[in-house]
Amino acid sequence: MGKGRVCLAYSGGLDTSCILRWLLEEGYEVVCFLANVGQEEDWAAVEQKALKIGAKKMIIEDLRREFVEELCFRAIQCNAIYEGRYLLGTSLARPVIARAQMRAAQQEGCDYVSHGCTGKGNDQVRFELAFYTIQPTIKIIAPWRDPKFFTRFAGRNDLLEYAAKMNIPVTSTKANLLIDANFAHTSYEAGILEDPNHTPPSDMWLMTADPLTAPNEPTEITLHFEKGIPVKLVTPDGELKDSVELFRKLNEIGYIHAPAMTILRLAHLDLEGLVLDAQVRSLRDQFVTHNWSIYLYNGMYFSPEREFIENSLLFSQKRVNGEVKLRCYKGNAYVLGRSSSTEKLYSAEEASMDSLDNFSPVDTTGFIGIQSIRLKKYGLQKAEEGEKLSRA
Repeated sequence: MGKGRVCLAYSGGLDTSCILRWLLEEGYEVVCFLANVGQEEDWAAVEQKALKIGAKKMIIEDLRREFVEELCFRAIQCNAIYEGRYLLGTSLARPVIARAQMRAAQQEGCDYVSHGCTGKGNDQVRFELAFYTIQPTIKIIAPWRDPKFFTRFAGRNDLLEYAAKMNIPVTSTKANLLIDANFAHTSYEAGILEDPNHTPPSDMWLMTADPLTAPNEPTEITLHFEKGIPVKLVTPDGELKDSVELFRKLNEIGYIHAPAMTILRLAHLDLEGLVLDAQVRSLRDQFVTHNWSIYLYNGMYFSPEREFIENSLLFSQKRVNGEVKLRCYKGNAYVLGRSSSTEKLYSAEEASMDSLDNFSPVDTTGFIGIQSIRLKKYGLQKAEEGEKLSRA
């Protein structure tokens, strides 16, 4: 009698192909699941491979719209960034993948879910916290944390030997890199990149071209936002309003300039400078942007804290309406201008040095006087301590 049915997150790569075969050896019935989150893939070949190895069924679900509209666009509204560098590309995809895998598991009557995440990485945390939140009773098989599996397969060479023995076809990536690709980004790790001082080879990049070989002609575009969400893209080729097509086109432009998430975040930041109240923006940046980014990175999408701050985020974006003109050129995007036909926070007339309407310069004297009261006290304290603030 079999051990039960497993829904395996299956990519068609070496690890998950070997895990599929191993689960079958262990007596499980396996349904494979693969999410389309915008990566380039030979979907038919992946399905054929899974069925040939012995999967009962291969489920491939198109999650691109869900990924773009519910995660990528929310990250843009938030100006999300982790540790000042990472736009969360992999982290953003995990909630929609985990949610869809659980749907598949429930529909197929699976007793377990499984994945090929390594025992050292953070993806295992992201997936499993999502699984347990969506269905607290679910059982999880994590082969790379199972001594029975990882003592048998200590590394890549053991997997390759097993694949050869089981007639599992495998392909190798450039320089043995581990690559995760989706609509939002492509990440690379392992192999030569384990040395942080090693310059990545120029032929490694999948989503961007080397600026040295990129075209010399820039591309100018206009992005329209409603409530902080991009709703229209105008390019030299025409207009796009569909979210998936808009995102895809930005990535096409981004291949020779800067990818979609980079362009959208820059445009959104600049538009907020025109239409978002300064105090609301300050609070959002301190508490929402920072924490939302950490929650997504740490696998806490399905959590009360993420839901709580996201409601604040949506409030902050009610008046983020307008358009931004950009020039994309050789790995960068530059803002050329921004405007809003509906928001009145900025007034060119009030900002002009040539107009005194609704403003009296005399009022500034009182403002400075009040602000300087405590600073004068601070200056006296420093003088008493023998410190000259006028020192060079």
